[in-house]
Amino acid sequence: MLSRFATRLNSFASAPHLQWPDLSGKPSMIQMAERAATVPGLTDLDLNFPDHVSREPAAIARRIGDLGLSINGLAMRYYTNPAFKRGAFTNPDKAVRREAIDLTKRGIDAARAMGTDLMTIWLGQDGFDYNFQLDYAQVWDWEVAGIREVAEHDPGCRISIEYKPDEPRAQSLLRDAATTLLAIAEAGSPNLGVTIDFAHALYAGEQPALVAHLVHRRSRLLGVHLNDGYAKRDDGLMVGAVHMRSTLELLHQIRRDGFDGALYFDTFPDTSGLDPVAECEANIATVRRLLKISEKLAGDNGLADALAGQDAVASQRIVNRALIGA
Repeated sequence: MLSRFATRLNSFASAPHLQWPDLSGKPSMIQMAERAATVPGLTDLDLNFPDHVSREPAAIARRIGDLGLSINGLAMRYYTNPAFKRGAFTNPDKAVRREAIDLTKRGIDAARAMGTDLMTIWLGQDGFDYNFQLDYAQVWDWEVAGIREVAEHDPGCRISIEYKPDEPRAQSLLRDAATTLLAIAEAGSPNLGVTIDFAHALYAGEQPALVAHLVHRRSRLLGVHLNDGYAKRDDGLMVGAVHMRSTLELLHQIRRDGFDGALYFDTFPDTSGLDPVAECEANIATVRRLLKISEKLAGDNGLADALAGQDAVASQRIVNRALIGA
């Protein structure tokens, strides 16, 4: 059974007065980690590079380990150079593209020094805002070449691409699972895979469970980010707040396909000032309950028969009974 739970560290800057009544300014990375460590059941953290890991990555890993947490992986952020707004791997300036690629390589080295072999790259700056802004063939070649180069930097480090339809660009180049799988196929590096963010998949018009299985068939599912939203933007709501059945179906599918990584809560309690400890506890409780329901459904021959016959009425009755006792 899936039992590792990771979280977005920056969430723990939310409602700082509850934790640090006398704090002036923002909490430090370690302060946020210490707060996260108080969440019962939380096992892992994901850190952003270079934001959270500017130097001495091994020492940071030891400090987090002392808190009783493991580091699931690092996630790249391309904010250090204002020029990245026009693209990281697809920037029109060759020197800026090289800076983004080299920054990613340093992030991979830092991840390895911290004892993890997972680097998530979200290339949100690689996209466009206008018609006739890009030479699509050129930027696609740059994107694939950049992905291939960072993957080949350390073949023992898994590189997971997190896709998103838009933001900060009006249109992202890697906007959905199919496009991301195409880029991975062209890059051809065996250590590449995909991170599915539940809310991103929803507003990409995808069925999360279906794309998780397609990723499993064509590449590797290396990350699962759980959250929720109204399928119009990246709302970052608590798990199951809007799409409980789709969340259950996703968890059910990734269990069937053998995913054994950490389930990562990419939620935004800071948007409305929620207590991040309580919010994370609620996410863990929801997912544990849904995983138990999924285990029950996995042993239900009636559900297997309903799926084989594409009998939606029968399948909904079975899921209803498991979810709400109807």
